Amino acid sequence: MRVIPLTVTALAAALLLTACNDDGGSKSGGKDSSACRLGGVSVQVGSASVAPAAGDTGEIPVSITNQSKPCTLDDFPGVTLDRKGATAKLAPQKGAQAQKLKLAKGDSATFTISYVRGKAGDSTSLPATDMKITLPGGDAAQSFPWKYGPVAGQGSQGGPDASVSAFQQVGD
Repeated sequence: MRVIPLTVTALAAALLLTACNDDGGSKSGGKDSSACRLGGVSVQVGSASVAPAAGDTGEIPVSITNQSKPCTLDDFPGVTLDRKGATAKLAPQKGAQAQKLKLAKGDSATFTISYVRGKAGDSTSLPATDMKITLPGGDAAQSFPWKYGPVAGQGSQGGPDASVSAFQQVGD
């Protein structure tokens, strides 16, 4: 009589183990099934504090509102600046810590894109025309026009002098 429950337990354990890859994660190709998806959330780029001149810092708030089933934001947002096929992925702000946020339907989160305005025509500046936003755990991107002027380069470090903050819960 004890053979059947033990066999069922062993079979269940084997199935659970085969659902994991060598890193102990899921085999979903890095995609988290509870992750917020662009099709289930609305993304809005808010009114920016635009950097008026080269060397000034600007900030662009981005809000995300869950429109569907509960989902999770677990890492930094992905933001890529684009100009005619040349892309630059923005790094997280120095010292920022990503946190795991659970969003119920109707809940919102926000993050900020910070950048230093570059000099127009400068070879180290990125004259971006678009920005693409992705959410952690997903591959889909949503594009928005970049209308904040050229982004300064980071000199010897390369890449644009811009970064993204961690997600912050909005409201209670």
